[in-house]
Amino acid sequence: MVNKKKSKRQEPAQQAIQQAISRFFKQHPRKAYNAKQIIRKLSLNSNRDAVQHALEKLVDKEIIAPAFEDKFRLTGKPDAKRQPAQTPIGGKGPIIGSVDLTRSGAAFISVPGMERDVFVPPRAVNTALQGDTVEVRLRQSRRGGRPEGEIVRIVKRLNEQFIGTIRISRKHGVLLPDKLNIPFDILIHLNDLAGAQDGEKVVVQVTEWPGPDKKLRSPKGIVTGRLNDQSINDVEMQAILVHNGFQLYFSKDALAVANAFPARIPEEETKNRRDFRDILTFTIDPEDAKDFDDALSYRVLEEGGCEVGVHIADVTHYLQPDSALDQEAYERSTSVYLVDRVLPMLPERLSNELCSLRPDEDSLTFSAVFTFDANDKLVDRWFGKTIIHSHRRFSYESAQEVLETKEGDHVDALLHVNRIATKLRKQRFKDGSISFESEEVKFRLNEDGVPIEVYTKERKEAHLLIEDFMLLANKEVAAFIQKKGEGQEIPFVYRVHDLPDPDKLNDFVLFAKEVGFKMEVKTPEQVARSFNMLAEAAKENELLRMLEPLAIRTMAKAAYTTNNIGHYGLGFADYTHFTSPIRRYSDVLVHRSLAKNLEGVWREDKFLLEAKCRHISQQERRAMDAERESIKYKQVEFIEKHVGEIFEGQISGMMDKGIFVQLKGSLVEGMAPFSNFPEPFVVEESRLKARGQHSNTILKMGDTINVQITMADLARRQVEMRVIWE
Repeated sequence: MVNKKKSKRQEPAQQAIQQAISRFFKQHPRKAYNAKQIIRKLSLNSNRDAVQHALEKLVDKEIIAPAFEDKFRLTGKPDAKRQPAQTPIGGKGPIIGSVDLTRSGAAFISVPGMERDVFVPPRAVNTALQGDTVEVRLRQSRRGGRPEGEIVRIVKRLNEQFIGTIRISRKHGVLLPDKLNIPFDILIHLNDLAGAQDGEKVVVQVTEWPGPDKKLRSPKGIVTGRLNDQSINDVEMQAILVHNGFQLYFSKDALAVANAFPARIPEEETKNRRDFRDILTFTIDPEDAKDFDDALSYRVLEEGGCEVGVHIADVTHYLQPDSALDQEAYERSTSVYLVDRVLPMLPERLSNELCSLRPDEDSLTFSAVFTFDANDKLVDRWFGKTIIHSHRRFSYESAQEVLETKEGDHVDALLHVNRIATKLRKQRFKDGSISFESEEVKFRLNEDGVPIEVYTKERKEAHLLIEDFMLLANKEVAAFIQKKGEGQEIPFVYRVHDLPDPDKLNDFVLFAKEVGFKMEVKTPEQVARSFNMLAEAAKENELLRMLEPLAIRTMAKAAYTTNNIGHYGLGFADYTHFTSPIRRYSDVLVHRSLAKNLEGVWREDKFLLEAKCRHISQQERRAMDAERESIKYKQVEFIEKHVGEIFEGQISGMMDKGIFVQLKGSLVEGMAPFSNFPEPFVVEESRLKARGQHSNTILKMGDTINVQITMADLARRQVEMRVIWE
């Protein structure tokens, strides 16, 4: 009888779990999950057995089906309660999505919740551009089941400024945009030319767009910058920023706010902070850094052990919510790092002066202070507003020299802090952190910005030391908020990283097996262990080193969200970004929330905070695209001076038209088309091998070959190569 009553009491709870899981799978129709992942994703309080039981019941109802290992995915069977394919999840309201523009002028609209993108023909794009957020009206599909529609409203423009050549007539000016897939010119009134002359390169801000209720046929704009007196390199780098949606210039209102702050720290502000000015404090940054947003302090404790402070620039002291400066910082959300320049999130008055933790100056900081016992075990932590005085600025190179020679300024402090960092790192990997050491390309440029050398950056102990303490601060801040909100959630900005995509992971496992590396992927723990074993083996095996960037592609992208699912790649249950508020707006939000929750319990609107998370995640991806584009540009610019020369490289990809080869050292990648081969080659379905039809010659991914550079097209960022056959 007792068991029956218990069963009846559990029935509604079990039904609720099944409903929640069913909804979740319908929102993620292409992915597979196991019970543990479902618990994390939905923040369920139920135990694993209850969730596993719910999954099995959903299998019985043919809503989900076993996928692989212990995972399940949505079935392909029709479901009366399921959303139709042509409507987004939720089924109500307008259909909003993001534009992916093709060269033909047509577009594909990615809509959250829809399994297939919406096709929009060129005549129905209605001035929308790449990356714009738009509203779509669906219409009868004519393309084999793919939803088709027309853009009826631009919800948000990614870009409202353009670079191009200006042509001036007696009546008006016209901007001819440089970007090939912009299907319109921009009209400019003669009073809005800002002195630009006919034929000049200029930046134009669009002030009015055509619309159904307007007679305009082309956008109208004003000239905001003249580029003719700048080098080709400057124009190209600024074009990369503009085309990725970043404003080149700060508004007058934002600059006025930044320039109004006094240089001196008010005495009353100092009294309200914990004073670290007499404690040894130093920064370790790149040689050419100008914005120092983090510093470490160190002191030995009388009772044994030591105290290490992670001090972060207190940007929120200056960046007041909803000010013109704050609004612009939010819109940018991130500093953008190109090969030869930085487009900062904050004006230089803040980023390089007031907020920068420069040596021999007092600075306002927000700190995470950690106490370690005599065995270097973390025993206590403290968070709060502080004031510091940096006593020494180290470059990574100078700090590394102290670590290697065991001589120099503050040698004892550096050696001890490095010893603690090493132990933190070992523990992190023991707990499941994944080691991905992808090669970072660096350039040595001449005075005109032209690359004269390309090399890969080497990460040493000094880099890792700083990284480990930043990771510690980020983790502990997130854990503090998570623990404080256990009774009732405190909405917070978490930096999360999901489990690898199951389909991509399975493909990668087969690929790795082809080149002789076996992976165990039955559990997330096994996946992490296998990736770390691969990273270790790749240090000695050049073929396996090629697998590392492919392994990274199987991983989910890290993002900002209020839903704390943990950070799989780092092996942390709780993680955020606290340590770089000069260059990341996410950290500004974290500082504000943490400061208020140190004084009590403070909660903000989770829905609004999640919207901010989506925006800053999107801006982060655009900044990464811009960075990659600038690297590609400089690589092609470097190699165009070496057309005709022969280099050693590795086969890095295959397609029906040819093979991709990545040059050693510079990591320049180009294509060697099969049309230049001495015989026809056929690529196997796995894309891992290509076979010569006459000689049976086999080329494999990762093979080392010699190639001659035959063409470098800087405008298209493309390099063509020819294989040198022995």
